[in-house]
Amino acid sequence: MPSHDPMYPLFPTFAFLGFVVSLIPLPWHIQAWNSGTCAFMLWTAISCLTGFVNSIVWSGNLRNPAPVWCDISSKIIIGVSVGIPAAILCISRRLYYLTSGTTVSITHEDKRRMVIIDLCIAVGIPVIIMTLHYIVQGHRFDILEDIGCYPVVYNTLPAYFLYLMWPVVLGAISFVFSVFVALTLRSFWIRRLQFNQLITSNSSMSVSRYLRLVLLAIIDMMCTVPLGVYTIWIGNQGIGLAPWISWEDTHFNFSRVALVPALIWRSDRSFTISVELTRWLPVLCAFLFFALFGFASEAQRCYKIAFWRVMGVFGVKPAPATPSKAGLKTLSLG
Repeated sequence: MPSHDPMYPLFPTFAFLGFVVSLIPLPWHIQAWNSGTCAFMLWTAISCLTGFVNSIVWSGNLRNPAPVWCDISSKIIIGVSVGIPAAILCISRRLYYLTSGTTVSITHEDKRRMVIIDLCIAVGIPVIIMTLHYIVQGHRFDILEDIGCYPVVYNTLPAYFLYLMWPVVLGAISFVFSVFVALTLRSFWIRRLQFNQLITSNSSMSVSRYLRLVLLAIIDMMCTVPLGVYTIWIGNQGIGLAPWISWEDTHFNFSRVALVPALIWRSDRSFTISVELTRWLPVLCAFLFFALFGFASEAQRCYKIAFWRVMGVFGVKPAPATPSKAGLKTLSLG
C-alpha cells in the first residue's frame, strides 16, 4: 500500500542523516572524556536510527513482522525521551562546576569519577525509567501505520510519577544549572582573562567548546520543560485519567498488539501532534548538535586527518609544507 505519511520520504531521509551527523563528532568527544555530550549523541543517534527503520518498514502497512524489534524500539522511545534531557543535565552540571571554579577533570581520577556520575545520570536514569514503564504498560505495544512500533502508557496516576514527569523534572534541574552558568558567564566575560585561564586549565575544554556547550544548554533550557509539559498535555487531550485498580487489571491481555491504521490515528489531532513531536525532536537535536560542533576547529582537524587517511589508501598523501609555502598543502603521489 502507498504511504499515507505526508512526511514520507522526508522523515526517513532526515532521520538517517541525523543518525550519521550525530555520530560524526563522537570520536573527539570520547577522547576529551566529555561523557555528557557522548550520551547526548548516542541517544539521538539511536532514536534517529530507530525512527528511520520504523518509518521504512511500516510505510503504508500494519503488519507485525518483527515483534521483538517492536519490543526493543518501543522501549527505546521511552528511554530517549528521558535520556536526552538526562544527557543535557550532565552537560549543564559539568559547565556549572567548571564555571563555579570547582576543580573538574584535572586528574585521571577526577575524570573517571565524573564519567561514572554522568553515566549514572545519562544512562542509569533512563534505564530505570524504561524498566518502571512496564508497571504502567497496558499491553505489549502499538503499531501505527506509517510510524511503526509505538509504546503504550496506561493513563493512570502512577504513570506520571513513574515516567511522564521525568523529562520535565530533568529539564527543570538542567534549567537551574544553566541559569547559574549563564549568569556567571556574564560576570566572567567582563573579566575575560580570568575566564580564559579558568577554561584552559581544563585540558578537555576550550573557550570555543565551552561557549558552544553553554549555547546547547541554554537552547535546551528554553525548550525541554515547555515541550515536556506540552507533550503531556497534548497527549492526554480527550483521554480521561483512569483509576489504578491492580497489577492484574492494568496488564490484562498484555500480549495484545494494537494495529492502528493511519486514517484512525491521524484523525486525532492531539495524538498526531504528540506522535510527530516524539519522532521529530531527536532528529532536530541531532542537527542542532552537529551545527554547534560539526564545523568546529577540532572537527575540521579530524575531517582533514580522516580525508588523508582515505587518500593514503590510494597512495595520495599531502606534501610537507615548505617555508616558502607556509600553510599550503599540495598533493603528491607515492
